[in-house]
Amino acid sequence: MAPMIEDAVPNAVSFAAKSIDTPTLYSNVNEQELQSKASACVANFGTKFEKDIITGSKGLYVFTASGHKVADWTSGQMSCLIGHGHPEIVSAIHTHAANLDHLFSGMLSPPVINLAQRLTSMLPTGLDKAFFLSTGGESNEAAIKMAKVYTGKFEIVGLGASWHGMTAQALGTQYHFGRKGQGPLMPGMHMLPPPNAYRSIFRKPDGSYDWKTELNYGWDLIDRASCGSLAACIVECIQSSAGMHVLPQGYLKALKKHCEKRGMLLIVDEAQTGVGRCGDLFAINHEDVVPDILTLSKTLGNGLPLSAVVMSSEIERVCTERDFCFYTTHVNDPLPAAVGDKILEIVVRDNLVEHSRAMGLHLHAGLRKLKDRYGCIGDVRGRGLMAGLEIVADRTTKESALDLARKIANKMYELGVWANLSSHASFGGVFRMAPPIVISKEQLDEGLEIMERAFQSTDGTMPLY
Repeated sequence: MAPMIEDAVPNAVSFAAKSIDTPTLYSNVNEQELQSKASACVANFGTKFEKDIITGSKGLYVFTASGHKVADWTSGQMSCLIGHGHPEIVSAIHTHAANLDHLFSGMLSPPVINLAQRLTSMLPTGLDKAFFLSTGGESNEAAIKMAKVYTGKFEIVGLGASWHGMTAQALGTQYHFGRKGQGPLMPGMHMLPPPNAYRSIFRKPDGSYDWKTELNYGWDLIDRASCGSLAACIVECIQSSAGMHVLPQGYLKALKKHCEKRGMLLIVDEAQTGVGRCGDLFAINHEDVVPDILTLSKTLGNGLPLSAVVMSSEIERVCTERDFCFYTTHVNDPLPAAVGDKILEIVVRDNLVEHSRAMGLHLHAGLRKLKDRYGCIGDVRGRGLMAGLEIVADRTTKESALDLARKIANKMYELGVWANLSSHASFGGVFRMAPPIVISKEQLDEGLEIMERAFQSTDGTMPLY
């Protein structure tokens, strides 16, 4: 099956599969001098910087100032869907930078109209109109504000361990990290239990995950806490920052019924899952659920700052009548819109959704083999080319092993694979893998072999045979 799919996608996959030489743009930099400058003038924004300075990116790889070539299994910040430096994306950027880059926000342009038409034509009826912003946090902020304006209510429900952005309302519904140190957050924010099939205490007599009881229990608590002004619930189909936890089959439909029962809107945040990443064009297609508002970012721009808010014609009409406003400097900018339109064109034209599904099955099979071989791997989860691998000290107690995970990650990076393991305790020692969806079977096998060598050569991984 995989070879047939690869034959069907000669443009994107063949570009990514080429032998890539080190980019020369910053080939002569002095790394020590740059590190000194960075220490003097680059501010910390809440993360520990990696030790190497990246001087190039191409295809599936990033390159360091010291000449190290590393397979980028996180697509940058989970964004470069079809790889770094794709020639058609480079061309779209160059053409629009030279001819149609940025406009007064009230002016429309062909790239914005074309992107809106293409995107809404690919989505189910009920997601009929779109506008475009710069980041996922921005799109979620706009979606929450739109839900409040439309319903006339203000309480918002989010899921535990969620990540929706750093702006005020998005952060108010974000329960993974980043809430501390700033005083009160937005009023009226409520949290449902995180749907964590691996660690949840909600279990059926046979030990399987009882997500329905957990979800109903969470809504019962929210009903008790609510002041009667529930406006919307926002959810990710796969909670990536939480550790790649996939919503259980049926969860999203049940969530929508809970929202409808309370007169709320359902907002689905597909920052990472959208545009083919998970083996469906959009993750909502997998569950056959149409949210009231859909937000996209990351994958839509392939690394450029582009996000989308998509809603029904009726929601747009009512919000317009009620003076909804989300006016920003870069709303509906033509240059990033041209890139988004080209991304959607390529994904459909080159059958990358089917390719992502097939390569995802291959990736997950390889990760499960690793789990069979090393006792430190507690769980493998995800869907399509979006996978999580959790490192534990003991499979029975499920105690996290952050130090061990860090050592494995360092060895993987040394051998040539970057898989976005954060050392921060909130990430729980989980490798979060989301390589560009143009990755080939051979490149997956190469990365899996490097992972095997990293586990094999790191003390404490508990080989099982």
